[in-house]
Amino acid sequence: MLRNILRRGTRLEEEGGRVLGRCPVCGGEFAVIRLECPNCGTALEGRFTLGRFYRLSPEQLQFVETFIKCEGRINRVEEELGISYPTVRSRLEEAIRALGYQVEEEKVEQPVADRRKEILDQLSQGKINAEEAARLLRGEG
Repeated sequence: MLRNILRRGTRLEEEGGRVLGRCPVCGGEFAVIRLECPNCGTALEGRFTLGRFYRLSPEQLQFVETFIKCEGRINRVEEELGISYPTVRSRLEEAIRALGYQVEEEKVEQPVADRRKEILDQLSQGKINAEEAARLLRGEG
């Protein structure tokens, strides 16, 4: 049914207000064939791409908008969306992949990882308190 609606030329605004980036039938990327000025009627015909952001699902696009609004600060995104740091990172990585980019795995240098473990061990053994551990993990000591 959706295929027939789209073939009859139904305006996309009537289908939810968002320009679709992928075909709802097969999942392929849409191409823009005609651009028209509603003011004077000038039209350009050809094969135009929609751009990378049309590859995002509505949920991914909403997340990216929130991420930008929060100036890329993960702690602000956490607060805004009420989700954890790992969830923010996961959604960000999903959006990056959907845009066609590779996500590089975060590599922690071994000395840094060893130092973190040492600090956390001291905390679990009661040798330092949580505030001291946080300060040391931030590199303030």
